[in-house]
Amino acid sequence: MSGAYVLRVAEDAADREACFGVRKEVFVREQGVPEDLEYDACDAGALHVLAVREDGLPLGTGRLLYGEAAASKTDGDLTVGSLGRLAVTKAARGLGVGAALVGAIEDAARARGLAAVDLHAQTQALGFYERLGYVAYGAEFPDAGMPHRAMRKAL
Repeated sequence: MSGAYVLRVAEDAADREACFGVRKEVFVREQGVPEDLEYDACDAGALHVLAVREDGLPLGTGRLLYGEAAASKTDGDLTVGSLGRLAVTKAARGLGVGAALVGAIEDAARARGLAAVDLHAQTQALGFYERLGYVAYGAEFPDAGMPHRAMRKAL
């Protein structure tokens, strides 16, 4: 597979469906997350970023929650955004798609005046986020049956 792809904010229904399709492939099918846990009320107001191959094939996605929508995930701190639902298809792993998506989400957070971004990382992904400047804090906790840690990066 070629490494050529573009990132864009998912602004229309087709892009959002592509984001949800990647999440279903990665989280529901591959990792066994129950579908009713994967999609939530936050999806409607979130900023979704989509990575697509030049031919339009969706490769990855992630979302940013901010303002009141992020408050429950950031201990009420409205200056902190919440990065979540980062997913890259198996075929696109190793191409830099995940890091590019995180960068695009951080750029969107900066554009909204946020001072930091939090996320809940699967413990097997801690190294990935640490390489991008995130620092783990707090104890490990279960989410969708998998161990996670909270992480934060100042912007």
